[in-house]
Amino acid sequence: MTRPLDGITVVSLEHAIAAPFCTRQLADLGARVIKVERPGAGDFARAYDTRVKGQASHFVWTNRSKESLTLDLKQPGALAALKDLLGKADVLVQNLAPGAAARMGLGFDALSQVHRRLIVCDISGYGDDGPYRDKKAYDLLIQSEAGFLSVTGTAEAPSKAGNSVADIAAGMYAYTNILSALLLRGRTGRGSHIDVSMLESLSEWMSYPLYYAFEGAPPPPRTAAAHASIYPYGPFEAGDGATIMLGLQNEREWKAFCDVVLQNAALAVDPRFDSNARRNEHREALGTIILSLFATLTAAQVVARLDEAQIANARMNELADLWAHPQLKARQRWQTVGTPAGDIPALLPPGRNNEFHYRMGPVPAVGQHTDSILRELGQTEENIAALRACGAI
Repeated sequence: MTRPLDGITVVSLEHAIAAPFCTRQLADLGARVIKVERPGAGDFARAYDTRVKGQASHFVWTNRSKESLTLDLKQPGALAALKDLLGKADVLVQNLAPGAAARMGLGFDALSQVHRRLIVCDISGYGDDGPYRDKKAYDLLIQSEAGFLSVTGTAEAPSKAGNSVADIAAGMYAYTNILSALLLRGRTGRGSHIDVSMLESLSEWMSYPLYYAFEGAPPPPRTAAAHASIYPYGPFEAGDGATIMLGLQNEREWKAFCDVVLQNAALAVDPRFDSNARRNEHREALGTIILSLFATLTAAQVVARLDEAQIANARMNELADLWAHPQLKARQRWQTVGTPAGDIPALLPPGRNNEFHYRMGPVPAVGQHTDSILRELGQTEENIAALRACGAI
């Protein structure tokens, strides 16, 4: 089957998470992604941990289906090879330190004069200009700067997200912007410069709490796993110690919850609880009532009542439960991809399309494709050997 990005070549000067997550998704759609790494160690995310057959968990997640080209871009021969490669590329993605790409002649202004159709996507912490342009940025720092920590956690202590949410946000916006730029190029014949910042990406995802605190209004409180403004919505413990997540969205559901789950129809019209605002105001009293009833039931019994009342609910799964989730298994979401240390399971990208299958290629070893790519560029074996001898590749 033809994939949407078959025939598109992406060159990426990438490390860590945001840019690799963006380009892996381009590879999923068929793009040829050439990952430029440092000779020797490669992307420093390769050394984050050793949890996947001796390989880093972040790395195997974000780098399947790519080719690895090692270049020391401080050496003229390596930089020249990269510029030759860009002549054959459709997209350049980079998340180097602020200004580093431009200093090597790899900024959009310089490249677009030579490669009119090239799309250049810069991913950074704070963007290409402004007073924060040169600040270093890591995921946790952006979670803090964007106010994410202020609304996440308990009343006593803020908490970061359990995954790299700022990196993921930036990677997603880089990915969608590149797809848009490819569509635009099809109409205009010209490449684009895309400037994606982690701060702006996560700030967009913070829009609900921003508007909740509009014009100086109090922000949503930190309520751990409970919802800050809807109640009951969050975790409740059953009598067997298991935790059930449930969520009510409207007054129809509240009445069904009282009738079927709590089996106390009078509670639906109790003036303390007869609107979401009042339930939220009196959440401690209502929580005591719910937990007292749930303490007499097993988690399975609670879920059965919730399902009967058509109240949304979920188990509070551990990661082992997610690995074995019956819904993922039934929909055949797990496939196998190769790595330098052997095959591993990998989730298919979200979204099934009946016209093509996602690419699920192997995770490359450092520099695995260096020689073959340089040969494509016309380098002789003698030139390749010379570049290797001086540490340029």
